[in-house]
Amino acid sequence: MEFELIAKTFMGLEPILAQELTQLGANNVQIGRRMVSFTGNKELMYRANFQLHTAIKILKPISHFKAKSADDVYNEVKKTDWSSYLDNSKTFAVDAVVFSEEFRHSKFVSYKVKDAIVDQFREKTGNRPNISVSNPDLRLHIHIAEDDCTLCLDSSGESLHRRGYRQESVEAPLNEVLAAGMILQTGWKGETDFIDPMCGSGTLLIEAALIARNISPGVFRKEYAFEKWPDFDQDLFDAIYNDDSQEREFTHHIYGYDIDMKCVGKARLNVKAAGLTNDITIEQADFKDFTQPQEKSIMVTNPPYGERISTPDLLGTYRMIGEKLKHAFTGNEAWILSYREECFEQIGLRPSLKVPLYNGSLECEFRKYSIFEGKLKTFRSEGGVVKTEEEKAAMAEKHRFKKNREFKQRLDEQAENAENDIRSFTFHHHKFEEFKKKEKREERGPGREDRYSFRGKDRNDFGDRRQGRDRDTRGRRDDRRDERGGKRFDRYQKPDRKFGSKNHQQYEDD
Repeated sequence: MEFELIAKTFMGLEPILAQELTQLGANNVQIGRRMVSFTGNKELMYRANFQLHTAIKILKPISHFKAKSADDVYNEVKKTDWSSYLDNSKTFAVDAVVFSEEFRHSKFVSYKVKDAIVDQFREKTGNRPNISVSNPDLRLHIHIAEDDCTLCLDSSGESLHRRGYRQESVEAPLNEVLAAGMILQTGWKGETDFIDPMCGSGTLLIEAALIARNISPGVFRKEYAFEKWPDFDQDLFDAIYNDDSQEREFTHHIYGYDIDMKCVGKARLNVKAAGLTNDITIEQADFKDFTQPQEKSIMVTNPPYGERISTPDLLGTYRMIGEKLKHAFTGNEAWILSYREECFEQIGLRPSLKVPLYNGSLECEFRKYSIFEGKLKTFRSEGGVVKTEEEKAAMAEKHRFKKNREFKQRLDEQAENAENDIRSFTFHHHKFEEFKKKEKREERGPGREDRYSFRGKDRNDFGDRRQGRDRDTRGRRDDRRDERGGKRFDRYQKPDRKFGSKNHQQYEDD
């Protein structure tokens, strides 16, 4: 029997998730905002949790209703026979997402749902189930948009981006679901080598290996919320879990590099925990030493963009990236996720595709660069394709990005801070007599005309007439250098291959 299901994801990954669901056999696939709705049976629900790379939750709606007040929510929730899902020995928790003028606080909605369930059990049995926020037997989710309410069972439990292979983390790690969505956006399925020259804790590398080998990302998970449901089918889920018939061979290789040896060590631990050491090689190296790979390759990377992680010369880093792509990655594709237009401008290459993606709350861009030798005109005359028809159509879409980006504003603010540095102030020397006259005028207050001119206005405006009170005297910001920038390669960690290719030669110390 088929029923309605909802897969939640991040903004910008909805089309990729819809494609995954279609390939999985879902019916009635419809793209929404940060979600994709579909229909399927119990097996498909299990598979969606276990096999989807770009979903963060799989919800099963059990009730749709209209509510214009808290009492409406309470009464509608109470209409459901909760004995089908719970008993007094079980625990539950309620999560709420609210976009409504009537309901201003999501926790208030959660309390009303909880009260309705608890009161129903008290009336029928005299007892009630308990609440458990950390590890409940049943997780509920209610979504309210104005007066449209959807009450769901949460079949996933902990977010699906928590794969289970991450042993160590770096500062500002890339979310696993976002990493998988980036790779699937490129269309890569393991046909070439894969390179991430700024790999951090190795998330892109591991997600790439899972996609290349078609390994279900849920294989590392310890549990799902649906395993605690009364109708859980253990045999069915065991069959799905142990089915590796769709896995495939991967004949190429995945390379990761990072300038920080601590990141390299953490990434290696994560790769080992995922059981993918045969497919992934991670070494310490600086992107500025990148050389042309001998094998056909794709590069996908997430360089710093000055939010949680930065470098001493952020724009210079992007100039270096552009130079290395142009001169040491010809004949290949590179995909770069970043946040700021000024950073992309420093790369100096024309992207063939721009995809809006959110990294947390930041509206980023995921840009594709087709790297070729010589001039564009010559490349095209020889039959080269920089931008496909699909990419041209995508780039022609209107309102793909926010019009006013923040980076220029922040650069202006930094310039303003520099101007307001006390070292740059111009000090004017006034005569003592002029200063005393001004002080007496302020003590007397406004003249006759001024006393009546502000009638009807905010009296706080009057005080703002005094000069020199709001001068910005913020001090200069520390120019903290990135500790990683000056590190040399450790001799015992010297790579045994040439950076970016399978036939690597040893590095020499600087």
